[in-house]
Amino acid sequence: MLEPGSTRQRLERTLNAAYAEGVLSQNTLVHRLDQLFGGPLVDPARLIGDLSARKQRRSPVSIGEQIRAIGRKVLLPLSFATNGSDVLLALDWNGGHDELVIGRNPVCDIVLSGPAVSRRHARLSFRDGSWILQDLDSTNGTVVNGALVGRCKLQPGDRVVIGEEQLIVD
Repeated sequence: MLEPGSTRQRLERTLNAAYAEGVLSQNTLVHRLDQLFGGPLVDPARLIGDLSARKQRRSPVSIGEQIRAIGRKVLLPLSFATNGSDVLLALDWNGGHDELVIGRNPVCDIVLSGPAVSRRHARLSFRDGSWILQDLDSTNGTVVNGALVGRCKLQPGDRVVIGEEQLIVD
């Protein structure tokens, strides 16, 4: 299981490394960090999609080490290298918010503009250190990790589909 906020921390490290290498200006770094920590929805492709990391030269490794490395890549849960349509749902796991409403209506806390998103689609409630997702009788339902849900507890790394919008819980 992923730790809460671990994906945002990896994104932050990537941005800081790009700044240290001179790839980003200070103003661009500040702007992107504001986007990363300024709201509940984060699009990793917009933050780091234009950054190319140079691969460092490595000494030759054994076949066993190569197989273990491939296994770690396959078995590790979500990294921030998403398919481009996933957006990070950056939740505050310290209880900064008690409740967030997701929907198409501009007065919602988290606004998703897709036409398959209901005006008030789902509610996120923070209880006892956990986020609980509840579908609000939406037209198209809410899917978590491939299963249609009415109410469920979320964990970092969960994939939530609301309408046609794909979110990854962080």
